Amino acid sequence: MKRRTATGILFGTMVAHRALNAASTTDASVSFVFVSLLEKRQIVTWRRDRETGKLTRVAVTECPAEPANTLGSADGKFLFVSFRSSSELASYRIDRSSGKLTLINVVPAGDDPAYLLLDRTGRFLLTPYYVSNKVTVHSVADDGTLSASPVDSKNTAQNAHGVCIDSKNAYVRVSHTGANRIDQFRFNAMTGKLTPLDPPFVVAPDGKNPRHIVLHPSDRWAYCSNEAGSSTEDGASCYECDLQSGQLRLVQSVRSVPAEFDATQNSTAECLLTSDGKFLYVANRGHNSLAGFAVDQSTGRLELISITPTEAVPRSFAISRDNRFLYAAGEATGKIACFRIESNGQLSRFDTLESGPVSWCITCVESA
Repeated sequence: MKRRTATGILFGTMVAHRALNAASTTDASVSFVFVSLLEKRQIVTWRRDRETGKLTRVAVTECPAEPANTLGSADGKFLFVSFRSSSELASYRIDRSSGKLTLINVVPAGDDPAYLLLDRTGRFLLTPYYVSNKVTVHSVADDGTLSASPVDSKNTAQNAHGVCIDSKNAYVRVSHTGANRIDQFRFNAMTGKLTPLDPPFVVAPDGKNPRHIVLHPSDRWAYCSNEAGSSTEDGASCYECDLQSGQLRLVQSVRSVPAEFDATQNSTAECLLTSDGKFLYVANRGHNSLAGFAVDQSTGRLELISITPTEAVPRSFAISRDNRFLYAAGEATGKIACFRIESNGQLSRFDTLESGPVSWCITCVESA
């Protein structure tokens, strides 16, 4: 699956808690889902019912450039957006009663910012760049303002695409599809500076091309979606994490499509773990499905439990904080597939909604 030529997981531990005004829901906590529409240069806001998982469209925000990846702050106050066509990063304030977005600021970044991640304090925003082949760190002020320039920038390798950080805010990993490797850094949580480990990266086996990377809550294992379609193990890989040195070691790779399906016709996209680390999901573009894996809590190894049809070209999906619901955006259909996550990890679709073309990224943002 070729990347379009037109140019997550929520992290952070600081949670704000405020009462809603009379125009809002009576619950003290709210949840919104945001979908970026790349070509229309819009972000659509949906209010999410926490009990039923149902989405209600409530607002549309016009953007000055193509909105690509999006990320919400852990307290539900801010939405960060990468502008793909203008090589910029933006910060928006989320109106808690209406879900409307108010632009805070836009800062220059790099070519094709592919992903966004906050460090565990919410004070720094990390961004890998698919074209600039680097990773940057911008500081985030209390009011959501992004620093005009990064506090750190490191050149990495071809097609940087994903980034993760451990629970102790100590190690950062950046996955690359083109270079077929994962770069490894020590992170300074006071300054936002990145220091390459020794060795500075681990090379994935041929035919993998790690795209997105997520960490188990224990920090013991990292999981990557493998974008390349040239391998029968083109799906997900499990890496063991050395908790002292931060180094990664590949221990397993698995298929994400049925055995009878030609894996060369598939390209994976997003991969996400439930917050309890029990289940991993991987999006299949080509097979147009979501692969679900059970995670062995002793070894970290993956066992395929389901392959569920979804909307065409599922570039992005999001999981609710309580691990009860999953929402997948269909890039090609402009629709959202809404699923319940059953206790065994199986997905049950309960709704399909029109989001709009081209549905690039979907993000669930919740307040406590």
